[in-house]
Amino acid sequence: MSLTSKHLLGMQNAPVEDINLILDTARTFREVLERPVKKVPTLQGITICNLFYENSTRTRLSFELAEKRLSADTINFSKAGSSAAKGESFKDTVRNIEAMKVDMIVVRHESAGVPLFLTKVTSAKVINAGDGIHEHPTQALLDLYSIREKKGKFEGLKVCIVGDIAHSRVALSNIFALKTLGAEVSVCGPLSMMPRHIEKLGVKVLHRIDEAIAENDVINVLRIQLEREAGSSIPSVREYHNYFGVTAERIENNNPDILILHPGPINRGVEISSEVADGPYQIILDQVTNGVAVRMAVLYLLGGK
Repeated sequence: MSLTSKHLLGMQNAPVEDINLILDTARTFREVLERPVKKVPTLQGITICNLFYENSTRTRLSFELAEKRLSADTINFSKAGSSAAKGESFKDTVRNIEAMKVDMIVVRHESAGVPLFLTKVTSAKVINAGDGIHEHPTQALLDLYSIREKKGKFEGLKVCIVGDIAHSRVALSNIFALKTLGAEVSVCGPLSMMPRHIEKLGVKVLHRIDEAIAENDVINVLRIQLEREAGSSIPSVREYHNYFGVTAERIENNNPDILILHPGPINRGVEISSEVADGPYQIILDQVTNGVAVRMAVLYLLGGK
């Protein structure tokens, strides 16, 4: 069992065989996480660097835990307090880390294309943990795993991604992966948060949240990315909630069988109400658990001996 690429940079053009292999392998590691002893020696002797130039909670902790569960040796890098703050270039930082004999690099960066650049300046295997507003492949994979766990299939499944599409790397990776697996994908949000010509990706564009809930089997709710100045695209977060917030009332009125996902962090009372975030429709914390298993699968398939 092996992937067709030595790196995981994104879901665009990812072969369906690779996606299914990762999901199938994740199922095995999901069972490992339920054992009393949750550790396996699969990556013993492999050194992994978590190279994070951007703030993260779930993704970073999930990768760190996945690496420890696989018995890998890990080193963690944060931009704050590093030589990068003293003016060292990204390329020099990476080459110094590689000189410490690192086998794999998990990278998150605010600039799109950095993971691809890394593959050209280092011999280590590279995993994209989010690059700018480009892609976030492991988030898409854990979303896929969570959907398959509940729905059992992708062919013909209707999935809508709701919210700040223009600033979301999660949206792009999900669109690529879901389309590859045969799902019918739509997006919903304000025009000011909708990328131009997004229809060219083969998705349907909706502008009413009630319509999105009524027409789809799954809703993946995105937050407004205020750190990327997305707040300037709407009059206020209150108005956004009034028009696009996913609420219990809207679900009950339109589609009580809907499945709700959210990549986190949640802005309660903005893109999603507390009743929905804590209610029976959502699998948000299941996604977090599944994220560890999926990242274990990716690390195993790329770094296994």
